[in-house]
Amino acid sequence: MGVIVLVVGFVAARRELQAAVGLDKLVAVGRVLYAAPLAAFGVEHLALGRVILGAVPVWMPVRLFWVYFVGVALIAAALSLVLGIRVRLTATLLAIMFFLFVVMIHVPNAVAQGHDRIIWNVALRDLSFGAGALALAGSLWIGARDRGGSAAVWIGRVVVAVVLMVYGVELIRYPQFAPGVPLAKLTPAWVPGPHVWALLTGLVCLGGGVAILIRRYCRDGAAAVGLVMTLLTLFLYLPILLMASGVPAVLEGANYVWDTLLFAGTVLLVAEGAPKREQ
Repeated sequence: MGVIVLVVGFVAARRELQAAVGLDKLVAVGRVLYAAPLAAFGVEHLALGRVILGAVPVWMPVRLFWVYFVGVALIAAALSLVLGIRVRLTATLLAIMFFLFVVMIHVPNAVAQGHDRIIWNVALRDLSFGAGALALAGSLWIGARDRGGSAAVWIGRVVVAVVLMVYGVELIRYPQFAPGVPLAKLTPAWVPGPHVWALLTGLVCLGGGVAILIRRYCRDGAAAVGLVMTLLTLFLYLPILLMASGVPAVLEGANYVWDTLLFAGTVLLVAEGAPKREQ
């Protein structure tokens, strides 16, 4: 499903791709890179509902219903983004959904296990997913020209920038872990100079975060980080998935592929809402 949405999205965005130059070509497909993982995770919710059920707060009624509801919503959102149907509404609802995930699931987990940096990184990851959607929604409300749109774009930009800078520090402090979103996976032994790639990715995240905070360089900084995350998806996590054997390893590999691509799409949504710098 994720691959189908990628193909449909690239076909739908072909005119924007042809008109864009340089890194703006990547920005032109930012929504596609954001949408495809949503579709993949949506199907995962439908196929593995009883496994994902464990993440739903125990106090919620009909917990399994919400797993399936979110799965259908993610697939619908993915199709909306790539087909250009009700994009503003979709982006707004996605931002609300991810922020609810952070408040209802990740923050309680982080508070209960405050010593575990991975749990905090997961919370920041979903927070950034919501912030990217918020930036997109704000840019579409009124082209980010009045107070409401400008505020949403600004909040989304600041949140993504702060998350990038935190991730940059994490990657530099713990270079043995795979670069990208700093989670628990170690860099495979077949990757040459793993610490170097982690350091470089960390520096890109730090620099990109600072650039995003500066209005003049926001688009360039976000596009650069989006490019790095896309390359990591293609040349690190996709090979990990293709070399995986056994259902658990394949599922883990697929999750890392779509997770990293979704983070790339998130940063590119911030780039889309930023003004182009005169060349």
